[in-house]
Amino acid sequence: MDVALVSRDADKLAPLVAELHSLGRRSYAYGCDATDELATMNLFKMVDFDLGPPDLVVYNCEAFGPGGILDTNPSAFENCWKVNCFGAFLVARGALPAMLKRGRGTIIFTGPTGSLRGRAGFVNLAVGKSGARMLAQSMAREFAPQGIHVIHVVIDGPVLTPMNSDTLDERGQDGLLHPDAIAETMYQLHLQHKTCWTHELDLRPSVEPF
Repeated sequence: MDVALVSRDADKLAPLVAELHSLGRRSYAYGCDATDELATMNLFKMVDFDLGPPDLVVYNCEAFGPGGILDTNPSAFENCWKVNCFGAFLVARGALPAMLKRGRGTIIFTGPTGSLRGRAGFVNLAVGKSGARMLAQSMAREFAPQGIHVIHVVIDGPVLTPMNSDTLDERGQDGLLHPDAIAETMYQLHLQHKTCWTHELDLRPSVEPF
């Protein structure tokens, strides 16, 4: 697939763009704040111009700061909700028109275990991510008959990234989810026949307790 990579800071995506080019695929990096309606609308216009309308859109943004109800600053709570839920809503609105016009497309929202249950100290993660899960459910019921596959994927455990190198020392290779394996799973979801669509899926290492 040709790939549009999006982050608030497009410059940090340069290594991924270079890697995709080395594999013979077209790839572009875009800077966008997903909580900004105008910026999100313009993003999809640019993607359509550079690569064409998207077949698969993955929303993988997350904002989190630990704290209990009384310890959580209201503005911080609002910001987490915007990134975790409102941004998913705006991205979906940006992706849907072209997908509906063609009668096909896949939209995937990712979330942590907090999407399913709220824990003490995780209020500003659980509220926004559970909202994104409800968004996925509402969208699936509304748009599946029109050919749009909407999926919510729970990633239950740390992902093998440079940021989690300390966790790797503690858990070992089998204790973290490998990004390539996550991507392959999402790609297979995208390829599913419409008579047998998955709506919700949880991914975890074999050693992860649940």
